[in-house]
Order: sequence, then structure tokens, then C-alpha cells
Amino acid sequence: MTLLTAAIAAVIVTLVWYFKDGTNEMRIGTLSLMYWGATLMWLVDAVVEYIELKTAYFTPEPVDMLNDFFLGISVVVLGLIIWLIMFLIKDPKGVLQKRLQRK
Repeated sequence: MTLLTAAIAAVIVTLVWYFKDGTNEMRIGTLSLMYWGATLMWLVDAVVEYIELKTAYFTPEPVDMLNDFFLGISVVVLGLIIWLIMFLIKDPKGVLQKRLQRK
């Protein structure tokens, strides 16, 4: 489930980057690369786990699937938080800078 969650997030963000972020102001490409990196990491993990478990890999317990899903969601949220912090530090439109100067 972690692989599936990260891959879905990577595909969605990549599509948004491809069709909407022509100016690269939002730095969505960076978020896309973070999610593709997580997807690659979980793919390697799945291959190693399959090598160890063989066919038992395809019959996980429901509790294990739920835990993996929550782990995948937490990775997606952590990627969003890192991207948001990076976005606020870069402040491409200067909105945060203007707000701070007003006070």
C-alpha cells in the first residue's frame, strides 16, 4: 500500500505539474520529484520483501495493509509539508514579504 499511495501521489502531482505549472512559480516539479523518489524507494522495498517472502507477499494481513496505508499517507503529507516550507522560504510572488513589511 505504501508503494501504491506514493505512486498515486506522484502521478497526480506530475500531471498537475505538466498541465498547470508552465512558469514553475509553484515549484510543483520539486514535489513531483519527492514523490517519485518515495515511489522508487517503496518499489525497491517491495522487490526485496518479495524476494524474502515469495508468494506470501501477495497475501498480507488486513492490519498490515492498513499500517502500510497510514505509512504511505504520512509520507505524502510529510512531502507536502517539506514542499510548503520550501515554498514559503522561496516566496516566488513576494506575498509573505509584503505581509511582513505591512506589520
